[in-house]
Amino acid sequence: MADTSSRPPRLLHVHGSFSLGGKEARAVRLMNLWGERAHHAIVSAAPDAMDARDAIDPAIKVDFPPPPPLTGRPGLRRFRAIARFLEGFDLILTYNWGAMDAVMAHRLYGRAMGLPPLVHHEDGFNADEASGLKIQRNLYRRVALRRANALVVPSIRLETVARHIWRQPAGKVHLIRNGIDIARYTATPAPDAIPALRRSPGKLLVGTLAGLRPIKNIPRLVRAVASHRDRLQLVVVGEGPERDAILAEAAVHGLDDICLAGFMTDPWRFVGLFDIFALSSDSEQFPISLVEAMAAGVPVAAMDVGDVANMVAPGNRRFVVPDERQLAAALGALAADAGLRVRLGKANRERAARDFDEARMVGAYATLYGKALAQPDILR
Repeated sequence: MADTSSRPPRLLHVHGSFSLGGKEARAVRLMNLWGERAHHAIVSAAPDAMDARDAIDPAIKVDFPPPPPLTGRPGLRRFRAIARFLEGFDLILTYNWGAMDAVMAHRLYGRAMGLPPLVHHEDGFNADEASGLKIQRNLYRRVALRRANALVVPSIRLETVARHIWRQPAGKVHLIRNGIDIARYTATPAPDAIPALRRSPGKLLVGTLAGLRPIKNIPRLVRAVASHRDRLQLVVVGEGPERDAILAEAAVHGLDDICLAGFMTDPWRFVGLFDIFALSSDSEQFPISLVEAMAAGVPVAAMDVGDVANMVAPGNRRFVVPDERQLAAALGALAADAGLRVRLGKANRERAARDFDEARMVGAYATLYGKALAQPDILR
């Protein structure tokens, strides 16, 4: 590994996609917080999915070099090309299944080529693994991760998968829960904080933050809200390929005041507008959007996926449910009881402040990356 004692370390981030979602928001937040202490390079296996770069502070040193193909038919020639690309950096950070070929290239050629250490991050699964992990991918992960310095997961469920299905030793797996700057979410948001929103008089706002992708299953939320359309209005903050399908589902179910607000930065400026936060995903692990809603003091109705039930305050757990019918019922119960919404919102905020403040998360990542770089305090 190169000597970084006289310069900031060069960190390479390898993503399957760099569209702004939970893992990208966390990576960008860490980059912005560390400022001049590191120099970053970011690549994506989907070159057109790079819109998270807009959230990076302009003062941050970051490059976007063109990589060799990061996905495709496995082959030693392609893996060797990826390995050559990994040279010249001080630490390689890979994210999710879409970056696993880079992990495999490091596994095959890391020792011979003297490649830098690699830390892999797994935040969840794509739609094709939401209902069950694929055997071939599990085997591939077991082999590819064998030489990784560390594997980071945000949830207890993923920690169990990493230990028992991917068979990673306990000392390699690091559970680092996602955290946010809780204090930012305490201010009352401006009424016009979501420019696209035209409020329907007399209705409560049900809001969600999500990329408009199949795994987020926003049509499920559309149907759940539609059963209470006389008193609930749905707001979806996010962008993605499912936008037209969501609008079509809303039209079918008479939800004519749905607001698809598009991509928005700085969620602390608007999440507090929601009367209820809803999560309709087929798969999650430790969603940052849920922590953001909790920090803003919002009650939650959600599908029982990942660690969601253990994230919300104990009193809110009965509104974390297994199916669409019960999601609709949870929304109805919360809509009907203003006092309950206030109590659960307060409890969620207290839980977020106690357990999910970003200082703990940032410190854990600084320790882990610093150890991999053999410079424990370089990112502090």
